[in-house]
Amino acid sequence: PVIYLVTEPVSPLSEKISELNLQGADREQYFSVGMHQITKAVSFLNNDCRLIHGNVCLSAVLVSSTLDWKLHGFDMLSEYDTVNGEESPLKLGCGKVEEQYQPEELRKRDFGAVKGGPPWAVDSWGLGCFWQELFRGAPLSCMDYLRGVSVLPPLVVKDYQQLLASTPSRRLNPAKCLQTNEYFQNKLVDTIGFLEHLALKDSEEKDAFFKRLAPIISKMCTPIAVHKMLPLLANALEYGSAPAIALTPYLQIAKTLRDDEVVSKVVPTLAKLFSSPDRALRVQLLINLESFAHHISAPVMEKQVWPHVEKGYTDSTAYVRELTLKSTLFMVPKLSQGILNQQLLKYLSKLQVDEEQAIRANTTICLGNIARYLTEATCKRVLLNAFTRALRDTFPPTRAAALVTLVATAQ
Repeated sequence: PVIYLVTEPVSPLSEKISELNLQGADREQYFSVGMHQITKAVSFLNNDCRLIHGNVCLSAVLVSSTLDWKLHGFDMLSEYDTVNGEESPLKLGCGKVEEQYQPEELRKRDFGAVKGGPPWAVDSWGLGCFWQELFRGAPLSCMDYLRGVSVLPPLVVKDYQQLLASTPSRRLNPAKCLQTNEYFQNKLVDTIGFLEHLALKDSEEKDAFFKRLAPIISKMCTPIAVHKMLPLLANALEYGSAPAIALTPYLQIAKTLRDDEVVSKVVPTLAKLFSSPDRALRVQLLINLESFAHHISAPVMEKQVWPHVEKGYTDSTAYVRELTLKSTLFMVPKLSQGILNQQLLKYLSKLQVDEEQAIRANTTICLGNIARYLTEATCKRVLLNAFTRALRDTFPPTRAAALVTLVATAQ
């Protein structure tokens, strides 16, 4: 029989680092997030599950499409309480692990010492090896490399040395490392952590977080912003856990993408958001429509965007009617003649007699601007009547707009 193991698309960490080729602050940002993820994974195994991975190292880390670092290689995963048993995967498989990745008790095959130490002792050593390989940029070829700390950031040196303590009981617990190491106490780690647990936050926390997110993103490593933050924000917006102001940082990241990436990664989410029951979110979409409307295809505009936007022309709130009217110019190039003639012009006709004076004036201007998208027959039938009606309006700017647009569309 053949057993197939299906996973999400992943790449070896060493290959992904070479591919990204990050330098300076960008590299430090990415490494701090990834190291935090792996240290957290090891801590979960050791402290929450009382399990020993047994082979934590650079080759045991994979990277997902969202640039998350994932621990794998669980061939020797063993229960700490039975690690000294004859059937322990760690006891049976540790001979296949190169010597430099094994703490002294494993090299001596002293499983009594393994059981006598804390659950994290073996993997703390492996975590230290991983850190060394990560910053050295190459696998460990011998144990002597572990003594060198010149390649490590100063903030991790003390914890690194404690992870590699010769006595199992003195090795640093990964959980303590997460709590106290300043290398992990940065805005990027905190930002990603907040977004990953957004559903557990209250509305005040969310509002405060998203108000200060834009400047954080502007300083963020581009690959992390695009591959990690963008999907997190999209998920939060789609499933309603994020407030409407989250659309601003989402579009901020979208501006850094190529046109084809916007179409494939951003437009599907934006199209879904137009159907959101969140009124504030729909208002934000209308406000920002100019920045992304040109990326939306005609079929998507007609089938997914227009059916929800058109409700705004008859909304009870004047502000929403005004925004919907202004968004018309960005949608019209993607709408069919059927929608223009049978639906849009009817809405604009009603807005010409709206109770709000500014809306009546802007409707007249809008009619003049969309005239080039209408057929000649429609122009002759609709525009003259619309402009002559506007000339009789009691609001002077509406009458002025009618004169200007009448002259501009005379041909």
